[in-house]
Amino acid sequence: MSKRNTAQRRHNILALVNDQGEVAVDALAARFDTSEVTIRKDLAELEKLGLLLRRYGGAVSLPSELVHEPVVAPAKLQIARAAAQCIREHNRIIVDYGSTTAALIPELAHKRGLLVMTNSLAVANALRELENEPTLLMSGGTWDAHSESFQGQVAEQVLRSYDFDQLFIGADGIDLQRGTTTFNELLGLSRVMAEVAREVVVMADSSKIGRKIPNLELPWAGIQTLITDAGITPAAAEQIRSHGVKLIIAGA
Repeated sequence: MSKRNTAQRRHNILALVNDQGEVAVDALAARFDTSEVTIRKDLAELEKLGLLLRRYGGAVSLPSELVHEPVVAPAKLQIARAAAQCIREHNRIIVDYGSTTAALIPELAHKRGLLVMTNSLAVANALRELENEPTLLMSGGTWDAHSESFQGQVAEQVLRSYDFDQLFIGADGIDLQRGTTTFNELLGLSRVMAEVAREVVVMADSSKIGRKIPNLELPWAGIQTLITDAGITPAAAEQIRSHGVKLIIAGA
């Protein structure tokens, strides 16, 4: 079954759950002419996304007090859309872990022939749902529960085996004097990613600008492009451009 049909079936399952309050696996399998194993996978994925709750033999809708607004902020969506416009078809790109970089993946749905390397399971799973099926490469390495990504020397060796057009990476903070900063002390892989990419694109919302976190991740000399939102101040924008960095203000 195609990814389009899978996505449509899950959309219809969620609509049934929200309409009826409760659904059974066997009834869903009969309705959608598929196996109960497939339906259970659908329900597991929808539960993982926080859209329903599984129960023995089926699933129920979320209690009203547990229903959340979409977790991706509008500014991050704007940044993701602007980043997607920088990607040409058949590009070879790296997408680092992070909520802002993960928001980029749905925007790649109409890009043909992409090759995408990532160290993030969340990014990899999102890529697998795209109908255009980009070629997916995983860095491997040691799983870091704090960052929910693969890190370490094995991952660095894998990255050095390739070359890429672009790296898309987030930041915990943007130090206007030094570059991107992070709370994560595992900096090696980020720097190797930057080394093997011809263009380093930092995706960071304006709330990160001016945050001086001790750990310097990437210096300005190693960054070609920064994409942020319209909340950036003119003074900060001028200072970033003074480092020779191309600044893209999404939604401006």
